[in-house]
Amino acid sequence: MRHALYEAANNLLCRVKRPFALQTWGKALALAKGGKRARVAVARKLAALLHKLWLSGERFDWEAA
Repeated sequence: MRHALYEAANNLLCRVKRPFALQTWGKALALAKGGKRARVAVARKLAALLHKLWLSGERFDWEAA
């Protein structure tokens, strides 16, 4: 699961063209702390987001992510 979250974070930071809050935050962190640390931090935030959505049953809002 950890590897899958890391890969998802990597894809969010590198391949997704549509800008969103999590990507903007991750790219700023990558400039400040380095790419690997930023990917791990984005993966952790993504895990927390997915867990929250799973428990609440909410639908994902692209603009709020």
